[in-house]
Formats: sequence, C-alpha cells, structure tokens
Amino acid sequence: MTDSNGLLAGKNILITGVLTDDSLAFGVAREAQAHGANVILTGFGRGKRLTDRTARKLDPEPPVLELDVTDPDQVTSLIAELKESVGELHGILHAVGFAPEACLGDDFFAAQWDDVATAIHVSTYSLRTMADIGLELMPNGGSIVGLTFDATVAWPAYNWMGVAKAGMESLNRYLAKELGPKQIRCNLVAAGPMRTIAAKSIPGFSAFEDEWTKRAPLGWDVNDSSGVARSTMALFTDLFSHTTGSIIHVDGGYHAIGA
Repeated sequence: MTDSNGLLAGKNILITGVLTDDSLAFGVAREAQAHGANVILTGFGRGKRLTDRTARKLDPEPPVLELDVTDPDQVTSLIAELKESVGELHGILHAVGFAPEACLGDDFFAAQWDDVATAIHVSTYSLRTMADIGLELMPNGGSIVGLTFDATVAWPAYNWMGVAKAGMESLNRYLAKELGPKQIRCNLVAAGPMRTIAAKSIPGFSAFEDEWTKRAPLGWDVNDSSGVARSTMALFTDLFSHTTGSIIHVDGGYHAIGA
C-alpha cells in the first residue's frame, strides 16, 4: 500500500526487470510503493505476460509498458507514452540482464563474439539506454540505479556475464560524469546472490550460496531480498542527493573479506 507521506511520495519510478515475485526488481517496486512512489513497470515479448501477472501482486497494480532495451523504436515509444501518462520520471531501476548459454558455465572460451555481443548489449549498453530515457524524462534531475554482481573479481561459471557487469560498472562512472550537470545521479547496487530466475540460469549457483552463507560477516539469506530492496529504494530518495558514480555493496559484507 502506498504511503502518501513516504520518502518517495509524488515520485514516478520506472522499474525494469520484474518477471516473478522473487525478482530483485519486484522487491524494489514493492518497497518504492510502500514509500509513496508511483511505480511503472516494463516487460518484453513473451516475458511481458509474466510481468503482467506479477504486477497484480503489487498494490496498487502498476501499468506494464513494453520495452525491449535493444530496440530503439520501443525506447522512443516508451518515452512518448511516459510523457503522455506521467510527464516526467524521478527514478529508473535498471534490472536487465541476459547472456546466451555459451557465455556461462565451465568453458570460458565456448562463447563466440555474437554471444558476447548479445550479453554486452542487453546487460551493459542498456544502462546507457536508461540514461537516454532519463535525459528525456528527468528535466528536474533524478536517480538511475542499476543492479550488479561485484565484477572486481572473476567468479566461477559467471564468465562473460561477469565481463558485461564489469563494463556496466565502468559505464556507471562515465554516466555519472555526463549526467551530473543535469542533476541526474547514476549508482549501482552490488547485491549478494539471491535465488531468482536469473540465478537459476547460472551453472553451479549453489556454490555461491554456500560460500556467502559461510563468509559474509552479517550472514546472508539467498531467499531474503529485503535488504537489497530497501537499499535500492533509498538511492531513489533525497537521502542520497549527493551520491553518484558509486557502487553500494549489499552483500552481508562478503566483498570486504579476503581469502
């Protein structure tokens, strides 16, 4: 239920990446609504039907707009539709990621350029697409937040998705530099492993779960995304009005612990 006096009261937040209610993006959407935001979701292709169904679990049920981040025409249409329906945005969540099967698993060299190009286009360059949307719909500034998985190290099986995330983390800094004069902030949340549909596509994901549970100083529950949702929501608020180009780790402190 929306709180009309909340931290995000009166703010329009565009959220990508909601498929099911175990999606990190779903938790962010629910948290944003709880703090007063007007939430708009996006979906794509056949997956949009999942998003439509999941949207009914939010209160109030948000609209779901079509968006394929690799299709410039859909980006243009989305911008026009949002200008008509809400006028402007105050926040955008980037929770889009995809890599072909060859990009993940035991064989790093199995992926060819076409596979890698797809992973980078969808998972990295699309953050710039969010910036394009922000430049059109954030005349008074705003906040773009992306979700990442710490790309400062090489993870087992993550392979080219890790490379794509590293590019995204670099792109975040460049976007912060370019968007700052427009008072648009760009930050990332590096979440620990969560048991989502995306995680299930990573071979050997259970090894991440076991390791995190043992080593995170604050502990870690792969089924509880509330901490990620709250931290991401906070980056949309004025509480982080002077933070940009940053990566906020929400991983139980795992990233700070050496071998």
